[in-house]
Amino acid sequence: MAARTKTYPIVENAIKLFGDWLKHRQEMRELRDMNSGEFARIAQDLCVSPAELDAVVRQGPHASDELPRLLKSLGIDEATLSRTQPVLQRDMVRVCASCQQKARCNSDLDAGTLAQHYEQYCPNAPAIDELDQRS
Repeated sequence: MAARTKTYPIVENAIKLFGDWLKHRQEMRELRDMNSGEFARIAQDLCVSPAELDAVVRQGPHASDELPRLLKSLGIDEATLSRTQPVLQRDMVRVCASCQQKARCNSDLDAGTLAQHYEQYCPNAPAIDELDQRS
């Protein structure tokens, strides 16, 4: 007879959040240990300033998770965007990572109403409008 394991979703979620926090702290430590020239080269490779790269890294690995969901809700293929307009797509990731409207965006995403409301607050709305004009 197989033993049944009881799960505790709240505890599992707390453990995952703590693990993510520890991983982010380790990444930040690695960045602090990197010399400024090496960091500047990485920023240049990504076509951003060292200050912009630092700001994005400080936001953590999930800072722009909303962008793929936004693009999908608008019928924009992220892979095509990345292939055809990589600079614009990279800039949209940077803008999303530093956005101050995450709670509102996530609420609209969860409600399925993002496509109707994003233009009111999304800092990527002008870039998305530019995509619509090019299509």
